[in-house]
Amino acid sequence: MADDLRRMKRRHLIYYLDVYEVGTDKLLGHLVDITTKGIKLVSKDPLPIGTDYAMKMILPEGYFDERELLLQGRAMWSSNDINPDFYDTGFEIPEIDGKTIDIIKELIEAIGFMN
Repeated sequence: MADDLRRMKRRHLIYYLDVYEVGTDKLLGHLVDITTKGIKLVSKDPLPIGTDYAMKMILPEGYFDERELLLQGRAMWSSNDINPDFYDTGFEIPEIDGKTIDIIKELIEAIGFMN
């Protein structure tokens, strides 16, 4: 299954969208790339691997009727970013509904790098 997830083309976005923990509103990090199966965040502090998170992504203004996107994810890996002052964390999004998939696809189309 992990091999299948790696086959999905990651899409980098032209904006670093803020992602918060639901309930605490703690900033988990900034969205670096996204697929319909997972996300990668960059953050000031490392996030613990194996931890489940209820996440709230703030969507860019002017693109969507919704202001935020709610996701459930598990931190699968963490490592230093290319900038040693930051950390990258990869999240698996195991369960995702059709509406959320549609928003992610629209997000990629609207603000994704075309490569």
